[in-house]
Amino acid sequence: MFSVYVLRSLKNGKHYVGFTSKDPEERLRQHRSGSSQWSRQNGPLELVHKEMFDDKESAQRREKFLKSGHGRSYLKKLVFRLA
Repeated sequence: MFSVYVLRSLKNGKHYVGFTSKDPEERLRQHRSGSSQWSRQNGPLELVHKEMFDDKESAQRREKFLKSGHGRSYLKKLVFRLA
């Protein structure tokens, strides 16, 4: 099982889109521990969206879409209007 997840910075409202074979909550804990430069610079973080996929290729396609211009617009309408 693979998932695509979206994190939002509580510091500045920026968002991060990623995919993982791990549980999204576990991945969030890793981000919160400062596992990447982006996480360290933009934390604290919250998980605002996740989608589950049966295969890696589908998850990677979805991640790529969410990082595109249309995907960012989609996220803004779907996720960030709720924040």
